[in-house]
Amino acid sequence: MDTQRVSIDKQHPAAYKALFALSAEAEKAAAAAGLDPLLVELVRIRASQINGCAFCLRMHTGDALKKGENIDRIAVLPAWEETGYFSETDRAALRLTEAITRVSDGHVSDADYNAAATALTADQISAAAWLVTVMNAFNRVAITSRYPVAG
Repeated sequence: MDTQRVSIDKQHPAAYKALFALSAEAEKAAAAAGLDPLLVELVRIRASQINGCAFCLRMHTGDALKKGENIDRIAVLPAWEETGYFSETDRAALRLTEAITRVSDGHVSDADYNAAATALTADQISAAAWLVTVMNAFNRVAITSRYPVAG
């Protein structure tokens, strides 16, 4: 027998509100650091792909498309390393996204960090890391609470 999932955002709304505030700060930091708004959405999508969060994937894919992202870049995002669709900055941010999201696999290795640092400024690394940290938190909220996703 399955028990009814607690929607943790509703159970502790102040914590969820704080997560939204943190997300807004991370987005402001990304803009101030000069990260493209399309890249911000790709970072969110890539973290959500790794975590398997259907709710966040649907939301951020839609957001990316509304902002003018190319459907081809979204389609090949899981295989970004094999394509020519992404700039050096994009590639650095996506590599950092994967390393942070998969932190248990290698604790953001020096190789991954140094690769990011060759294309990103200190402000961009920090902003990207905050975006990924927040996205991972949102993924965990949505997955734990089983946010509904239906067609």
